[in-house]
Amino acid sequence: MSGEMHHGARIGWLRAAVLGANDGLISTSSLIVGVASAEPGRAAVLIAAVAGLVAGALSMAAGEYVSVSSQADTERADLAQERGELATAPTAERAELAGIYMTRGLSRDLATQVADQLMAHDALGAHARDELGIHEATRARPIQAAVASAASFTVGAAPPALLAALLPARFLTLTVVGMTLALLVLLGGVAARLGGASLTRGALRVAFWGAVAMGCTAAVGHLFGAVL
Repeated sequence: MSGEMHHGARIGWLRAAVLGANDGLISTSSLIVGVASAEPGRAAVLIAAVAGLVAGALSMAAGEYVSVSSQADTERADLAQERGELATAPTAERAELAGIYMTRGLSRDLATQVADQLMAHDALGAHARDELGIHEATRARPIQAAVASAASFTVGAAPPALLAALLPARFLTLTVVGMTLALLVLLGGVAARLGGASLTRGALRVAFWGAVAMGCTAAVGHLFGAVL
């Protein structure tokens, strides 16, 4: 059916969004817990939370843009090379495409017919999909990835930052830890659901590593706070 939506169609934006939200929630919560464990004033904790949110969102956007741009450059170079080969050696390219279909189980005659028809319809598209593995649903989109990463990081970082602004210091650490673990379970489950994976496994692995991150930063904050 043409209206079917498979999980692979979501992989481009899903990867960036999940990574950004997880990073925003875990890093900002860990930063707050770590700074609060050193027992500074409330203003210092809030400044750290806001600075972590802004710096993290911009860092995620820049990193994702550079990374995905490199992938996009590689895809464009491969497509340009393939376009040149189609222009200069169409017969060899047709035989190459037919050979790919033969390795997938088609007979020589049928593979040749399929290659002929696909190349007549969209030669570059056929080679992009079947020779290079470049599909429209998974093409590199740097700007989309950067915006999704920055936005999702901000969404993930906002709850702990708001708690840092609103809660008294004596309630902050436990509340941030509890809220973060609950949101990580929810976020991991949603991501697993969208990706077609196990809900339990997705939720628990995200929550586990979030707890490890917050525990480590709390220990560091407590240690340095005691030394200072």
